[in-house]
Amino acid sequence: MILRLLLLSAAAVTFASGQPEPGKEAPSAKPDVEKIDATHFRIGEIVFDSKTREIRFPAAINMTEDLLEFLIVHKNGKVHESLFKTDISPTHLNVAFTLLRYKPSPELYSKPASDTDPTETFPEVPEEIKKAARLKIEVEWLDGERLRKIPVNEWVQHTSTGSTMSADPWVYGGSEIVDGKFPPEATGDIVAIYRSQSALINYSGKDHGDDTVWVVYPKRVPPLDSKVTIIISPYETAKP
Repeated sequence: MILRLLLLSAAAVTFASGQPEPGKEAPSAKPDVEKIDATHFRIGEIVFDSKTREIRFPAAINMTEDLLEFLIVHKNGKVHESLFKTDISPTHLNVAFTLLRYKPSPELYSKPASDTDPTETFPEVPEEIKKAARLKIEVEWLDGERLRKIPVNEWVQHTSTGSTMSADPWVYGGSEIVDGKFPPEATGDIVAIYRSQSALINYSGKDHGDDTVWVVYPKRVPPLDSKVTIIISPYETAKP
């Protein structure tokens, strides 16, 4: 029954399912949802749990120093400013969010300026939608023979204060089709630290609108190209 409901939901998702290079339009096709066991399913390289609503996918360390604007990008995207890179399709990730009943909140996508409103403004979003869009993001990796898992913010540092990035929630915005393209698929922007209109997910904490303050935390990150697993789950499960 769960698989049937997931497949019906997938059929209702209108986003393309291919994984083109950034800037290219994805082909329109329904993504295949594979059942692994009673609660686990797979779309491409993404595995998700219908009970816990946890999402897992592979990535690699892309930077060990310097300024960051993104947390995760597709390997063909803005790799010069992202902590992680991945092969997954942003469209597949968006489908997983949809099937797991996450609600996209556009609160961090600014509205276009106009003659009557030249300043940057943001849409009003009900609190229940905001809550349903908030995420916890963790990273899991092998440290020698020891499997470790921590919140991703522990690998990001604020240059002005020298402190670790605050464990504020990440916000699933969902993006939208623009000129027949799904922006995260076209750009490769998956999770942004510095607020991005085209990213699927954005950081909600202080200074998310400043592209000069976030860097890779020195000596905390494993070597370049180390394999990791990204884990996304509802923010309410995070401990304060």
